Amino acid sequence: MLDISDLHVSVDSTEVLHDINLRIGQGETHVLMGPNGSGKSTLLKAIMGFGGYKITAGSIVFKGKDITHLPIHERANLGIGMMFQHPPAISGLKLGKLLVATSRMSEDTIKALAQSVNMEQFLDRDINVGFSGGEIKRSEVLQLKVQQPDFVMLDEPESGVDLENMNLIGKEIAKLLEKDVHIINRRKSGLIITHTGYILDYLEADQGHVMIDGQIRCHGNPREILRVVKEKGYGECLRCKQI
Repeated sequence: MLDISDLHVSVDSTEVLHDINLRIGQGETHVLMGPNGSGKSTLLKAIMGFGGYKITAGSIVFKGKDITHLPIHERANLGIGMMFQHPPAISGLKLGKLLVATSRMSEDTIKALAQSVNMEQFLDRDINVGFSGGEIKRSEVLQLKVQQPDFVMLDEPESGVDLENMNLIGKEIAKLLEKDVHIINRRKSGLIITHTGYILDYLEADQGHVMIDGQIRCHGNPREILRVVKEKGYGECLRCKQI
């Protein structure tokens, strides 16, 4: 599904990511952990194709196609979707209007999807304006449910979310990643940034990675990595030999 090779990314002429290598197969979900400022969000934005994140070396291949220098809308059309940690509020644009304009779904289908994440009453409201943390994340999940990407990237889905909302969001993310489908038939893949690991209460991840100072330093079982980090901190990952 995704093959990143020797990737280097600069932001404002400063190299933030160094020699990133990452492969995510069809139907796999990977978890990315690491200290604040280590480059995790930069990686997701580079995969998505955001301006300001300059790829200076290496390549990103998605479903066999080199997308290293494709614009963001072409990557989205190919099947890449992203949930932001802090999405912007957009005054003057109704959530429902956005969903209808950017999909081929009927309004009735979109309303049904909105009901599934308790967002039907927000369809006539400006996007994220006055939304709580949980409402913003439910809005992001709804947008992904409408887009139905093949590859889902989630930047800290637990951030700013209370337990009740986390339960709903976690279950819906598991559905987006087809965790209710046998792994042989699973088509959706994902890359999830997490600090707390709460998302692992709702879905199983196939692989975990730790990023420190712009490099992926360790790979392994995500729950084992989380346990080690909780007990010994990220410094232990610098000594990890599973490269």
